[in-house]
Amino acid sequence: NVPDGQIPIPAISTSPPRLSPDRASAKQALEILSTAKKPMMMVGTSVKWSNAQGALNQFLEITNLPAYVNGMGRGMIPRDSKHLFNSTRRKAMEECDVLVLAGAILDFRLAFGKSVPAEAKIIQLEMDNLLIGQNRAADLALVGNLSCSFDLLNQLLDEDSLSLDFTEYADKLRNEEGAKSAKNAAMAKNEQVPIHAGRLCQEIAEFVNDDMIVIGDGGDIVAQAAKVLPVPKNGFWMDPGPLGTLGVGMPFALAAQAAHPDKRILIIYGDGSFGLNGFEYDTAVRFGFPIVGVVGNDAAWGQMMRPQAAYFGKEKLVATELAYTRYDKVVEAMGGHGEHVTQPDQIRPALERAFESGKAACVNVEIERNYEFKGGIYV
Repeated sequence: NVPDGQIPIPAISTSPPRLSPDRASAKQALEILSTAKKPMMMVGTSVKWSNAQGALNQFLEITNLPAYVNGMGRGMIPRDSKHLFNSTRRKAMEECDVLVLAGAILDFRLAFGKSVPAEAKIIQLEMDNLLIGQNRAADLALVGNLSCSFDLLNQLLDEDSLSLDFTEYADKLRNEEGAKSAKNAAMAKNEQVPIHAGRLCQEIAEFVNDDMIVIGDGGDIVAQAAKVLPVPKNGFWMDPGPLGTLGVGMPFALAAQAAHPDKRILIIYGDGSFGLNGFEYDTAVRFGFPIVGVVGNDAAWGQMMRPQAAYFGKEKLVATELAYTRYDKVVEAMGGHGEHVTQPDQIRPALERAFESGKAACVNVEIERNYEFKGGIYV
């Protein structure tokens, strides 16, 4: 028999190893960068695990190197930073002469690097040497904690008085981003019915603030939202990751709400992914977690449906068409709050009512089913 009582558990505090790359390799990386005319940096998940955002942003401030983010790299560069770029990523990759992979790998989200010119140099910073050179060889690898790697690069820039300044190219990309931003802003005025997915994403982007934790759980709708959505401060963004593990939305949200009871939690759902773990709304209701989910409901597995339609015709779609199911009614039946949106001007009021309800809530937005196939887009 084990008596009732207090069991002391000693505190365990183990810091992760902080391994630095060798100075010679770091210096060589800077020398490669010094030859670049159109460089870019791709910031990924390992930056977060290395707690490298401080050193990373210092490096960007020194060099004015244009930087893009994906995965859990989202939020590692402040959203108002002049060094953070978004909508010009494809163009920057297609014309880059030096690509710096900072904790990012050339997986399907970056089309396995196929758009990177063959003559471009690749510098890869990574915690795990097994991730070096996946899908395309790196010309130079800096293996170690990325915070240490960027600290070393910053130190060498200071010691050697080496000047790296990519302001001119960054300004060119910024002008192009401005034009794309104006186009996205115009989407906020799109009044078509069924609602255009871009209008929904723009409304969500304007609604999100720094007190929210945002979770993406879907395919096309999350990829589209990522183009315009400002990541809340401190990197409070989660998504299915490189394996595309749909259904993580509510499980992630439950854990996030338990850990941060003072935060507003917003899930951006595709209707297909909602079907995988949507019944976990029951858990949110039972625990009193006021989590809000927005479903971009196009009644389809969009990322599979469009290539099927393009290659075989709409009449030969296989298991990719869904229904405009009333997911809001499902959540109401569990004791939550539901909103059904069919008009563009209903989106914002529905979001506000959902959060004001103080309940787990589902905002079910019927959006246009789009058959146009332009290739994959990923977060």
